Amino acid sequence: MASSPRIAALVALAAAAGAPCGAPQGASPPLASPAAASAPSPGLVFEGGVGPGKGKHVVLLAGDEEYRSEESLPMLAKVLAVRHGFRCTVLFSLDRATGEINPDEQTNIPGLAALDSADFAVCAWRFRELPDADMKHFVEFVEAGKPLLALRTATHAFAYSRNKESPYAQWSFDSGKWPGGFGQQFLGDTWVSHHGHHGVQSTRGVPEQNHQQQDHHEHPILRGVTDVWGPTDVYGIVRLLPTDTVVLRGQVLEGMTPDSKPVAGALNEPMMPLLWTRERAVGGKMQRLITSTIGAAIDLKSEGLRRAFVNTVYWGLGMEAAIDPKSSVEPVGAYEPSMFGFGTWKRGVKVADHALPAKQ
Repeated sequence: MASSPRIAALVALAAAAGAPCGAPQGASPPLASPAAASAPSPGLVFEGGVGPGKGKHVVLLAGDEEYRSEESLPMLAKVLAVRHGFRCTVLFSLDRATGEINPDEQTNIPGLAALDSADFAVCAWRFRELPDADMKHFVEFVEAGKPLLALRTATHAFAYSRNKESPYAQWSFDSGKWPGGFGQQFLGDTWVSHHGHHGVQSTRGVPEQNHQQQDHHEHPILRGVTDVWGPTDVYGIVRLLPTDTVVLRGQVLEGMTPDSKPVAGALNEPMMPLLWTRERAVGGKMQRLITSTIGAAIDLKSEGLRRAFVNTVYWGLGMEAAIDPKSSVEPVGAYEPSMFGFGTWKRGVKVADHALPAKQ
């Protein structure tokens, strides 16, 4: 992709800023047996049933230190299973000693063999470095051309600082051998920068219009989506290809409430890509990859964002004809997510604590 002064400036800013907040660090990390499945599993399983998704398996991968994916992905899995019929498996970073959910544990996500039978995956990882035998399942899923939704820090899902001789070290976000690793090679970009002021400026999703003035409100992912807002800031994205399709742009707002005004000036001229798609030819078919840099647990209080993410599952699977703009995307049960931040995760939570209540 041709460079420009604006792109060069953003890349220089990212280099000056260094790694993202809370750069890769050492970790320590027994499996928890959830009560949600009919058979023992190291993850949380919702069998799904009636709905357009019946017969399709979605695996949701939680594992980031800051944006509370351990809270958002169980909620999203329940919506997909209960409201839309998909069979869903949620896998977590677990403490090796206690079996409790520990998002700071970067090296232990049991149950990745579930990806072998998955039709679609949702990845919300950040700086993970998994044993090769586990990482193999994710790599084979992606390289098989199966569809994926990557959320926020998944642009820098991997950081190889312990085993640099791993055959998967090139998937690292800072790889020199494979520039930008998984994020840049498959999704379109790796970590660049916080484009908005983190924790001060929030984000509104604005539908894209392409050069032919075709309103991307018509994109199936935005079917029924009327509003997207979240308190996380906009990420810098500078390496997308002309063949990538921007669906939403991220408008930087002055404050942390939905009624905050857009920031005037360069931050929004142009607005950064916020949600985009990439189609990649694999073995005679097209792999559909969707990336959204908005996607913290607190962001998913937005009905519009929940609907967009549910729609990505349908679109990724080639099921866009089944997207109902009036279908329910309401959380199943209470959803009161934590605010983003390092060290704010809830201690003592087991996988089974996210299970649906037993039927009476």
